[in-house]
Amino acid sequence: MRSLGTRFLIVGLLAVLMYIPIFFVSLVVEDRSRLADRTLAEVGQEWGGAQLLSGPVMILPVQGPVTTSERINVTDPDTGEVTQEQRQVTRIRRTASVYLLPEEFALDITTETEIRSRGLFDVPVFQAIAAMDLTYDLAAAEDQLVGDEEILWEEATLRLTVSANRALRGAAQLSTGETQIPLEPRAGDIAGVMAELGDPRDHDGYALTLGFNGAADLRATPMGRTSTISFTSDWPHPSFYGAFLPNTREITEDGFTATWEIPHLARPLPQAAREDYDTTARSQAAFGVRFFQPNDFYQKAYRAARYGILFIALTFLTVLLIEGATKRPTHPVQYILIGLAQSTFVLLMVSYAEQVGFGPAYLLSAGATTILLTLFGWLGLKLGKRAAILGLMLAVTYGVLYLILRSADYALLAGSTLAFFALALTMYMTRNEDWYGAPRDPTKTIFGTPRHGVPQTPQKTQAQEAPQAPPELPPSPGTS
Repeated sequence: MRSLGTRFLIVGLLAVLMYIPIFFVSLVVEDRSRLADRTLAEVGQEWGGAQLLSGPVMILPVQGPVTTSERINVTDPDTGEVTQEQRQVTRIRRTASVYLLPEEFALDITTETEIRSRGLFDVPVFQAIAAMDLTYDLAAAEDQLVGDEEILWEEATLRLTVSANRALRGAAQLSTGETQIPLEPRAGDIAGVMAELGDPRDHDGYALTLGFNGAADLRATPMGRTSTISFTSDWPHPSFYGAFLPNTREITEDGFTATWEIPHLARPLPQAAREDYDTTARSQAAFGVRFFQPNDFYQKAYRAARYGILFIALTFLTVLLIEGATKRPTHPVQYILIGLAQSTFVLLMVSYAEQVGFGPAYLLSAGATTILLTLFGWLGLKLGKRAAILGLMLAVTYGVLYLILRSADYALLAGSTLAFFALALTMYMTRNEDWYGAPRDPTKTIFGTPRHGVPQTPQKTQAQEAPQAPPELPPSPGTS
């Protein structure tokens, strides 16, 4: 019969080997998660995809005298001979345009979300209305001129960059006062809309309204010297990110509101420049919100698989401690069956969660696994009434795991605390164990209680244990 120390080592090795099925279960969960992500991306792109609004920027064409060195034909007046000479020639040409950002920029985006389904997967998408109020300091544009350059005011345009023109829906209006200015799609590789303003010196400001679809996330850039941007949505799980976080926000079960107030010194963008800083704005100053689905069941299942080796080890340890040192200890194959049952729990949870949601799926999977292992302990391991201890331990373990999966912030705290108490309980229960000596009395468990079904050996009394003296023989004849 093996000592308890040897059996501890064997069971520990089996627990480590159970990482193999847990690893393959994790691969299955990860594959399902990738399938869900691909579905979300496909539906999102079909609806409009992630959206980024950048602008509006006023573009003012500039022309001025440009002196270049050119070869020109020169005719000799005396001989009529034509020759070429290199001369400096000054002509009026287009030069670099002035890109002017808004002085006051107010952006209000309102979104309404809905769930689109494809197969087993739900995808949150949104419809949005962006309303902007803009003013521009035209004097800042004139400060960018050099020498005799002049601005072609009548050719001024306004440009707004978006992620994809195919996402634009519904309202698309630009007005100044009572005058409506038509919008046109932006030409080129970058999506957006633009408008010919005419002479902006005749305008006090602009109002732009744009409707569009989107999915996954929504961002904007703070283009004004003073930017006030607000998002309002009925989505209850926003995740704010990007270059700036909101100054104020309010999140309820009915949605959220968030407001940003960003001064021009906080962004790497000049108010007026002779080059286009739109790419810089989108890459370094954009911010917004993700339409986040919190802690979905694939994330929970993957985390459950990562904690699986811990819970398998706890179950092995419980079986080892309550079985006692017996003539027929639990066989390694039986430990493997226990580990495989707990590995299957993760697959059950994922497959049921795709159909009925995380809560009912977890209850069903954890309950089925607990009942299976408790019956196995009673009938297969012959633990008798002590199988109830195994069932109680499994109920507590899956209860703690549920708390871990529901709250990612406290997952490490709960897992480490459970592992500590399990180790402390093991150290206490084996405090009197002689790890180098012979195994314990097979008639008792590690708790010191009689093992059911094992015949009790009667204890010998001191008189029974004393050696018996041989009876005295009578003296033989002829002896004195």
